Amino acid sequence: MSTYTDSRTALRAGLPDRYFTPTDIAELFDVPLETVYQWRKKRTGPPGFRVGKHLRYDPAAVRAWAAERMAADAA
Repeated sequence: MSTYTDSRTALRAGLPDRYFTPTDIAELFDVPLETVYQWRKKRTGPPGFRVGKHLRYDPAAVRAWAAERMAADAA
């Protein structure tokens, strides 16, 4: 195997294969894209972060946020 592939694998250790985009979040929760942006603005949605000008979401953080919302609704 090439050194490039080995070093790339080492750099990605512990990171998800892919981060979610706002469109992914909208599709995942079946809400309009504008809702995702409003959640971000109001700080009520899953935590996101910027990579340059692009907004991304960690899948683990999205799962944790969804579990938190479900627990709050069940209480």
